[in-house]
Amino acid sequence: MLEALNERHPVVAETFAEAGEILGLDLWTMACTGPAEALNATELTQPLMLAGGIAVWRAWCHRDGAPPVRLAGHSLGEFSALVAAGALEFADAVQVTAERARLMQAAVPPGQGAMAAVLGLDEEVVEAICREVAEDQLVAPANYNSPGQLVIAGHAAAVERATRACLEAGARRTLTLPVSVPSHCGLMAPAAAKLAVVLEKVSLTTPTIPVLHNVDAGIRTSPKAIRQALVEQLSAPVRWTDCVRELVAPGVTTVAECGPGKVLCGLGKRINRQVEWLALENPQEMDGLAARV
Repeated sequence: MLEALNERHPVVAETFAEAGEILGLDLWTMACTGPAEALNATELTQPLMLAGGIAVWRAWCHRDGAPPVRLAGHSLGEFSALVAAGALEFADAVQVTAERARLMQAAVPPGQGAMAAVLGLDEEVVEAICREVAEDQLVAPANYNSPGQLVIAGHAAAVERATRACLEAGARRTLTLPVSVPSHCGLMAPAAAKLAVVLEKVSLTTPTIPVLHNVDAGIRTSPKAIRQALVEQLSAPVRWTDCVRELVAPGVTTVAECGPGKVLCGLGKRINRQVEWLALENPQEMDGLAARV
């Protein structure tokens, strides 16, 4: 991922090297060669995704791309958005996300938690199924990604029960996700409490560009409120559909995705088809957008 963009903008690999130096890892080689099993471990996934998002953002800035009117990040991407908005230093974000990953992994032993995507069911149906099958365990919506696409998280057995029930209720498909922790559900409460302590030691300032937060699609300006939103986000669902709707509410006509891949563009098109969605990891899309904004 991002190799084509790096050929035009070496700041991409430089950003990975900067993050890797902080962590003592060769993140660029890992991003380019894997293996997938290592990349799916949250301790690596989180700093890699942060580096990927900021690498593309820096390439856009080096290309003299116009600043956006609003920013939002999906899950870990909220940290990338805060870095891009000038509220959080990149080096601090690398250290915080690495610690966040360790806390999340420690909160739930490997194999005890799971996440699964549910396609083709209304939110209310999935929510009701999670309540019905939980028994003495936990399973709940974790990501409201787009209409008809939710991700659920919780104890592995409860997630399995919920996915079976969703299929019986008419879901088009369910898919177990290759992740090592059940993010954005109540099982992350212990990690969230410890993350709050970590964030208290990190310098935050008022964003220069408004950032929408996952917990409620709201904008926060004070460091205290931003810290609280980042803590709550860990054990609360990502309300991405609401974030996108709010993101484009002021008459936005184009949304550009910063990061490896174009997953958010795909989700965005399902939320609002009137908006143009561009993935800036594609050098041609970046050049085309920069030439006209």
